[in-house]
Amino acid sequence: MELLNKINRVINGVFMWVAGIVLATMIILACANIFCRIVWLPIRGTFELMGYFGAVITAFALGYTQLKKGHIAVDIVILGFPKKVQRILNAINCGTCVGFFIIVGWQIWRYATNLWRTGEVTETLRIIYYPFTYAVALGCFALAFVFLVELLNSLVGKKEDGK
Repeated sequence: MELLNKINRVINGVFMWVAGIVLATMIILACANIFCRIVWLPIRGTFELMGYFGAVITAFALGYTQLKKGHIAVDIVILGFPKKVQRILNAINCGTCVGFFIIVGWQIWRYATNLWRTGEVTETLRIIYYPFTYAVALGCFALAFVFLVELLNSLVGKKEDGK
């Protein structure tokens, strides 16, 4: 179980590093575009790239945010139940989320494969954008893996802090 927790932390840590690098790239691109607009030479495709970069950042941050319990959780009702019932409800929730995000990731992966096969490109820059779509699918799979590890921890009775 500890191995799965470690793999989970490593995968989502790497995704956060990549998201951080993409975010830094977005900042540099936005600043450069603002400067270039002052001299009437805006960078072509900035808006387009910002959208794709934003999608990658969001998708790659999902698993890490869940790992750190950074998502909003409304558990006021659940906290009134005994610990065993809380664990069961948590397991049901995690299992549902695993299934949902596996399906979402799979469908996005299929869409990305379709984009790849058809050779679709962006409107302004004419670049392929299936890699961004695959990245979003990977982010969904990473989130599903976080929920899977949480489900297994819940079933064996481990708390979130590993005790």
